[in-house]
Amino acid sequence: TVTNSKLTYVSKLAFQNNIKLQYLNLKDNNLSSLSWRIFRNLNMSYLILSGNPLHCSCENMWIKLWLGEEADTQELRCIEERGGRKLLSRLMLPNCEVPLATLSPDKVTVKEGANVLLSCTTSGVPSPELIWNIALVTNYVIETSGQISGLRLSNLSSLDHNSKISCTAENIVGEKESSLLLDILFPPKINKLGDAIPDHHWCIPFSVAGNPKPQFKWFLDDKAVMEDSYITTMIHDITDREYHGCLQLDSPTHLYNGRYRLLVTNKYGSDEREVKAHFMHEPWDEEPPVDPPEDRVAVYVVVGIAAVAFTGFLLMLVILKFGGNSKFGIKGCVMFQNIPVEVVSR
Repeated sequence: TVTNSKLTYVSKLAFQNNIKLQYLNLKDNNLSSLSWRIFRNLNMSYLILSGNPLHCSCENMWIKLWLGEEADTQELRCIEERGGRKLLSRLMLPNCEVPLATLSPDKVTVKEGANVLLSCTTSGVPSPELIWNIALVTNYVIETSGQISGLRLSNLSSLDHNSKISCTAENIVGEKESSLLLDILFPPKINKLGDAIPDHHWCIPFSVAGNPKPQFKWFLDDKAVMEDSYITTMIHDITDREYHGCLQLDSPTHLYNGRYRLLVTNKYGSDEREVKAHFMHEPWDEEPPVDPPEDRVAVYVVVGIAAVAFTGFLLMLVILKFGGNSKFGIKGCVMFQNIPVEVVSR
């Protein structure tokens, strides 16, 4: 909100870092014009301009078009050349038209390596500027003559599949864009096949590019893998040209150890790659664990204590059994009574 502050000008870069701006109140200022380019990258919901001396000019025509009926709700008026005031909603100006852009053809589906010619035709008053918006790996040449411009693409790269090409016509009234996505057909290619990773399930990760979508076929030691609920191909993410996923295995045993080969195919070709996976030792290959030296010492100590205790127990039994006949005359039971030795001595 910037109101009643004698504001006369708003820079085209004023809100370049405020892309989430929803509401702008510029009421009761000294704005005679306002460029649509200020709001090019915004998704505005509310714009309040009442109380400003807007000119009835082509530069402000976009305000009428953008606000629609809201222009009357705000009672927006513009000042004519002779000083009169007119409702902005009734502003009609000759030679003041929103530009148009038409891209032809509107769809491109071709094989990798092909050449393509696109043309963009613009119209509008004042005569609009024609701008191509391109970010491609493929080589291209632009040829412009008047309001018609041609874009020549040579040896299309599969890396540009699903890339956007657009041409924009813009003038003082506004802008209009026409665009398409390149649909490039190419054989599949395995960009990644990684080692098996334990998670909730075991996963052999892969990344595969291809258009149309490739078919996936797995082999274990050259024998076709029959997929089911315990072993299956899972696609977790799809980007513009790649499929990322796993061969998912649920609690695999030693029977699933081996060399895994992935074969991907579509109508334009195929690719394959392999990786070794080891999930569990074979039962007959298990070796008994070797105790560390510390454990061996502990075992020897425990066994020694047990032997001493057992020997002592045997001696006690002997004393109990033969103590009555001892020449010292000590009863075996004396050892278990609180009777002084002198009392039982003879």
